Amino acid sequence: MQTLLRIQGNDNVAVALRDLHQDEELAGGAALALKAQEDIPAGHKIALCSLSAGEKIIKYGTAIGTASENIAAGSWVHTHNMKTLLSGESTKFSYPPAFPLYSCADPAPQIQAYRRADGSIAIRNELWIIPTVGCVNKTAEKLARFANDTILPLYPNIDGAFAWTHPYGCSQMGEDHAATATILSDLAQHPHAACVLVLSLGCENNTSEQFKKLLGAYAQDTDRMAFLSAQQEEDEMKTAAALIERLARFGNKARRESVAASDLVVGMKCGGSDGFSGITANPLIGWMSDILTSMGATVILSEVPEMFGAEAMLLNRCESQELFDQTLGLIEEFKGYYRAHNQVVYENPSPGNKAGGITTLEEKSCGCVQKGGSAVIRGVYRYGQQLKAAFKRGLVLLEGPGNDIVSTTALTAAGAHMILFSTGRGTPLGAPVPTVKIASNTELAQKKSAWIDFDAGRLLTEEAASVRDSLFTLLMQVVNGAKTKNETYDYREIAIFKNGVTL
Repeated sequence: MQTLLRIQGNDNVAVALRDLHQDEELAGGAALALKAQEDIPAGHKIALCSLSAGEKIIKYGTAIGTASENIAAGSWVHTHNMKTLLSGESTKFSYPPAFPLYSCADPAPQIQAYRRADGSIAIRNELWIIPTVGCVNKTAEKLARFANDTILPLYPNIDGAFAWTHPYGCSQMGEDHAATATILSDLAQHPHAACVLVLSLGCENNTSEQFKKLLGAYAQDTDRMAFLSAQQEEDEMKTAAALIERLARFGNKARRESVAASDLVVGMKCGGSDGFSGITANPLIGWMSDILTSMGATVILSEVPEMFGAEAMLLNRCESQELFDQTLGLIEEFKGYYRAHNQVVYENPSPGNKAGGITTLEEKSCGCVQKGGSAVIRGVYRYGQQLKAAFKRGLVLLEGPGNDIVSTTALTAAGAHMILFSTGRGTPLGAPVPTVKIASNTELAQKKSAWIDFDAGRLLTEEAASVRDSLFTLLMQVVNGAKTKNETYDYREIAIFKNGVTL
């Protein structure tokens, strides 16, 4: 079995595919004749040649940092002898486009989905309870339990009732207040929500009147949406029960029908990454991105701070100079956000990332952006912006942080029907939409079978085409109604981006 993987021919480090032991002879594959100078954990880097202090460390064919001291061939390369090249300063980039002309493959396969009144599709048919303020979170949760236990058994075409609780909606100002209202209104409009109860307290900043204005015509659809102010009711639970009954009766009428898979919108995410994420799970998700975009579907790539240091892998794939400028602006503005709070842009990766073999943010970013595959970038969207009827299909970028809960919420709010989520360390977290967990290594997939839907570690032992086909088959099964692990075990939550003052 191969013990090392050299990802690109000009890399001066390789990835250990298993734990390496001091003085072990490593012959063949990436290393023609190499002896491990020390114990090196699986997923971590080994120097393929002697590296001088200040010399660039090359992985994925690009610099991911520099040697902070002399490093002998066969040595472990990690935080003790390597440092980032990032400084937080803006980097100059030019735009020579480097991509094939955008085109669709053969007609997209048919899937079974719900067609909504606004023309969008859904792959789930659920009842969502949206609290406009955190003060009614527990009321919302009690109502969701009541609906699932008492009302929805009478309406079997509804997949479940869910309350999207959060701590905001009051004591916020400016951009934070606007972001909370926008994300919540996006969720209320999501196609998976066959019916929606908007639950308010009655005295919050995020008033029902303001919220209805954000919803526009959706607020007028009294079959699909109901509003309840708890302070105005003598018994809010009794009133809410009657509203939920009415909403469920409407939502239960929906039926799946054949639609083209080109109507799908799929979000891409990684969390708890390790040294294998960039060579198994993320490239595998990238292949899914290429398959989906080639059939005319839409893929959303977010996590802007995890583009720092890997900008060149994205910028030349922008469809136009305008999109190049928007993409570069998106990245630079996020760096400015860090600087405004007196934080360095390279604080990432996390302790868990480092334990898994990722040393610098550049290294993490170069693995992260692979989830976008090789498709042309056809759109740039801001946080809270929805992909509506006029959006360009294909690969698009979405403003959002790397934080798992905030990022998956942003992808959902933008309109993602499902999220492909790679992980090397493991996480149970799930979004409001089906979240397909893809393990970067087989050990994790076997250890955390209640979290993981697919084992990308198979790429190290099986034919790549077979693994790709297996994952795509699973995705189509989920689209057609098969439950993901986050759905089966009810790992679903939201979080809203916060920047400013809490009153």
